[in-house]
Amino acid sequence: MKQSGLKAILKDHKLWIGSDRKQGKRANLVSADLVGANLRRANLYGANLRDVSLVGANLYGADLQDANLQDANLQDANLEDADLRCASLHGADLQGADLRGANLQGVNLRGVNLQGADLGRANLRGASLRDANLCNANLYGVDLLGANLRGVYLRGANLVDAKFTTNFKKVGWFYGATFSEDQIPWVVLHPKYPVCAGTIKWVKAKAEAA
Repeated sequence: MKQSGLKAILKDHKLWIGSDRKQGKRANLVSADLVGANLRRANLYGANLRDVSLVGANLYGADLQDANLQDANLQDANLEDADLRCASLHGADLQGADLRGANLQGVNLRGVNLQGADLGRANLRGASLRDANLCNANLYGVDLLGANLRGVYLRGANLVDAKFTTNFKKVGWFYGATFSEDQIPWVVLHPKYPVCAGTIKWVKAKAEAA
């Protein structure tokens, strides 16, 4: 898609939002080719981005609340500090995406491919990660409290300083994952801990500031 056409769509969408849907037009970018597009801090609240290709796109700080991103290709996209609350991501591919500091609170990520993604300090509180692929993902300092972790694949993932409790017992596999020592009480409760124990890496918990 040409940049001029994209700008026109975003302008109409901004008017649509600002006028309480009385003027302008909702952004409809279904199946659009937006590979490498610059959408830094774009307002895509409620936009239809189903099956869109956003490979390597810059979505830093974008507002994607309530957006339809079903089956979207977001491989290697920059979604740092993006707001994805209430977004639909069923079937989306987020392999290698940068989601540091992103707000994914309560989002349904069931079965989503997040292999190698960077989720450092992202908010995933109450999210559903059931059967998601987080192999080799960076989950440093991520908030997983209340998240559904049933069947999630964490092979080689970095969970140092991540926040979780008894919900970790539902995780699928975590061979070669890295944890901080303060997480030991929760990790050892997992029924597969005896199988994974020899592959786990432990680091000292970060001291809290006085």
